[in-house]
Amino acid sequence: MRLLAQRVAQLLVVFVVVSFFTAALMSLVPGKPENLVIPFDQTGQLRQEFREANRLDDPLPVRWFFWAKGFASGDMGNFYSASGAEAVSGRFGESWPVSLSLILYTQVVALAVSIPLAIWAAYRSGRWIDKAINTTAFAFISLPSFAIALILTYYLGVKLGWFPTQGYTRLSEDPAEHFRSVAIPVMSLSAGQIAVYMRLLRSDLVATLQEDFILMARAKGISNSRVLWRHALRPSSLTLLTVTGLSMGNLIGGTLVVEFLFSIPGLGMLLGESVLSRQYEALQSMVAVIAIVFVLINFAVDALYTVLDPRIRERSA
Repeated sequence: MRLLAQRVAQLLVVFVVVSFFTAALMSLVPGKPENLVIPFDQTGQLRQEFREANRLDDPLPVRWFFWAKGFASGDMGNFYSASGAEAVSGRFGESWPVSLSLILYTQVVALAVSIPLAIWAAYRSGRWIDKAINTTAFAFISLPSFAIALILTYYLGVKLGWFPTQGYTRLSEDPAEHFRSVAIPVMSLSAGQIAVYMRLLRSDLVATLQEDFILMARAKGISNSRVLWRHALRPSSLTLLTVTGLSMGNLIGGTLVVEFLFSIPGLGMLLGESVLSRQYEALQSMVAVIAIVFVLINFAVDALYTVLDPRIRERSA
């Protein structure tokens, strides 16, 4: 109960801090939202009504309080355009499954590639293959996802024509075309993750392989593959698990750029549109949801620690 109360308190603090500072930063951006939402208004009456409806003339704390009150009751506000107002929840509901699928695909690919590479590098620690893998990982860590996306788009999309370079096909419409449409974005996002995951897990595995229980397992005649996969991998996965959970939030920033590059109608595209058109309520609500999910993921990661390492469960008891 104490841990749960701490997590709830942390969730509330993150919600308040993130949403308030988002509102504060948006208020510093030059330009008036009503000029973007209502570009043609001869009398100025419609723009004034817009400002009154969104409390833009109220002090920032007052505006944030009324937004938070509505958000707590399930009202995420409205997304305004020249054609009228649209509920943010509707736009958010259409966008988040697209971004979530990209993030999940990225994590699956990154883990599926990095774990075998890390085990191989740790098993061959200090040899030429270990050095080659680490050097390649350094190269991918130094490259941003959008740069990798541009390179892959040119070679795999334009030159070879293996994958489409624009657009998005939903899984329910055409599964084969869906995976073709997300192939380059997922490879772009997962390249850096593979490098980070591989290096972290490789370092932990090298340390774990020096432990007494590993030496005892080898003395009993257990095969190297069983020692690596069954005895060394599990206690070496705590750092990897932490970084995997944290990267779920960080990947949203990567998807923002990638979705713009490939015209994918995900959450990143919607966030960018909200920033460019000064949609205060929409941006605050979406950032608040992302922050809440981020904290919940960290809570789930902490819970999984006790599953991977019983020693942590014994210390917490």
